[in-house]
Amino acid sequence: MLFIPGYGMNSFILSNHPSDVSIVGHLASEGAEVWTANLRGQGDSRPGEASPERYGFSELALIDLPCAMDEVLRLSDATHIDLIGCSLGATIAYAYLAHNPYTHPLGSFVSIGGPLRWVRVHPLMRALSSAPRLMSSLPIVGTRTMARAALPFAMRAPKLLSLYLNVDNIDLSDPAELVRTVDDPTRHLNGQIARWVRAKDLVVDGVDITRAVRQVEGMPMLCVAANRDGVVPLETALSGLDYVGARDMRALIVGDERTWYAHADMFIARDARRRVFEPLAAWLESKK
Repeated sequence: MLFIPGYGMNSFILSNHPSDVSIVGHLASEGAEVWTANLRGQGDSRPGEASPERYGFSELALIDLPCAMDEVLRLSDATHIDLIGCSLGATIAYAYLAHNPYTHPLGSFVSIGGPLRWVRVHPLMRALSSAPRLMSSLPIVGTRTMARAALPFAMRAPKLLSLYLNVDNIDLSDPAELVRTVDDPTRHLNGQIARWVRAKDLVVDGVDITRAVRQVEGMPMLCVAANRDGVVPLETALSGLDYVGARDMRALIVGDERTWYAHADMFIARDARRRVFEPLAAWLESKK
């Protein structure tokens, strides 16, 4: 199986949990062959000689993701991949599938907090997306350093973090370790995201992704969503189930009123192994 990280993040957090086994560690302990991929702009990935400085959904979904899957298949004995998209990583997978509905190598697909169609948008996200040209022109650098400095202060005001995480669910005692997963986002992609949120549906290389994924066949799909996700609201995180033409679809909604879950909690909450990792492993095993 192959993990694709999301917006402004790399694969570090997928293999490192602040207080328990990580999602990758749990799946590997269950006997799975687990790979993670840092696409361009993520982690230790480095641009090739011909890589453009401006890149967005087209390059990530139609060049980088297929390249990563080809490499995994080349290095393993597998003929199919269980693809797990994390947040925007799931959107990249949706875009890939929309362009390759009949020729993909996926045995199954899992979206963890990944948006397809913006059915519902948090007001703050709507405000940030109101000026796509501005978002495309503003460079964002030093994100990891800023996050490391801001996290200890934000912990004292949990509402500031509640869009992204529930401070009661996560061990935040080592912010320097947690922010190792943070990367600088690209302004060109920021502009594309802003236009997508305003339009609700994403268009990549002239293809309306929401419409095109209806053609996908023969692939079970699981959508994992947090019940109080402020980044990707529940209805938006589950939107793939309404449009993807998969034959076997299921939702896993994590959290309740007593112990509510936000976006990051699905990966690093203290009880994420019980609430997310174990059900995910069981679902993947049932699809073999």
